[in-house]
Amino acid sequence: MDKLGKKQKGFIVVSKIVAVGTAVPPYVLSQSDAKTFAQQLFPISYPQTEKLMNIFDNTAIDKRYISCEVDWFRNEHTFTQRNQIYVETACKLAEDAVRSCLEQANINQKDIDHIFFVSTTGLATPSIDAYLINQLGMRKHIKRTPIWGLGCAGGVAGLSRAYEYTKAFPDSRVLFVAVELCSLTFRPQDLTKSNFVATSLFGDGAAAVLIAGDEVSLTGHAPSVIDSMSTIWPNSLDVMGWEVVEDGLKVIFSRDIPKIVQRQVKEVVDTFLDRCKLTIDQIDYMVSHPGGVKVLEAYESALKVSKGKFSFAYDILQKFGNMSSVTVLFVLQQVLQTEPTRGYGLMTALGPGFSSELLLLNWNKGG
Repeated sequence: MDKLGKKQKGFIVVSKIVAVGTAVPPYVLSQSDAKTFAQQLFPISYPQTEKLMNIFDNTAIDKRYISCEVDWFRNEHTFTQRNQIYVETACKLAEDAVRSCLEQANINQKDIDHIFFVSTTGLATPSIDAYLINQLGMRKHIKRTPIWGLGCAGGVAGLSRAYEYTKAFPDSRVLFVAVELCSLTFRPQDLTKSNFVATSLFGDGAAAVLIAGDEVSLTGHAPSVIDSMSTIWPNSLDVMGWEVVEDGLKVIFSRDIPKIVQRQVKEVVDTFLDRCKLTIDQIDYMVSHPGGVKVLEAYESALKVSKGKFSFAYDILQKFGNMSSVTVLFVLQQVLQTEPTRGYGLMTALGPGFSSELLLLNWNKGG
């Protein structure tokens, strides 16, 4: 068998997504409470405060989950204090997500060959995957690849890197874990519009995905991963990201993100699907990162796809908010829970860079 996963002797080495596990912290924040919090914290004398408050009413979010009680966020905290909570909470949520994933797949933790770990909302050395290996009692020769800085694109990017590993090593079982604790980046003294937007959108969560190579025996009908593509647009570094400041991570959002989606995304998606010999009309499931309502609407307009195709993304946005890289994996989990037997799924996410990540899924047996 070709270890690089290329076509050989009439077949293509494929990888399967076996299971997805998710976890959220215990504190629930309703959108109405988030708005009240912002009204109390940000001075009304600040220019445009009342106008900006309308953002909270137009997010399509009902609630999200956060890592501390609301009162904790009213006070300033050092980067060290925030990061200590990040490490503790990330370890707990990641373990919960992994255990859920492995239980669904009926696979022992010692059978995992490689862990890919993605996060952008905190720092840890050793990285969180090292903590997981100890917490779960995984074998000591397991490989691990921590990836930092991908932001909202990290869910699809990390899954793509895990998929590529299973192409090279088709007898492997790979665990992809993403954890984002966006709430811990909130800085009460930051009166920028970007912070208002982040306060209206961001939540916390973790997800774990098990991916198996072509030589791993599986029961049941799991989607195949067909291909992936990464794109980075030049001269767009200031569109989205985090700026490292003295007391933590300062969020950066450009108001032009929906316009960029309108202008740039169709060409990228068409190029990718053409490479896979498909068109957007043949995609049954849009497994998209719901960065926000305006971004999803920009996707719909640019690709000429109905809102219904994004129903899973809207549902996750409503129930969990924007959890950065983790969110698209919650969307993937919801799609898998409908137990598709046929069709194609397109995973999409945008992130710092400014970048796009695409991944194609196939539920069609033998195709």
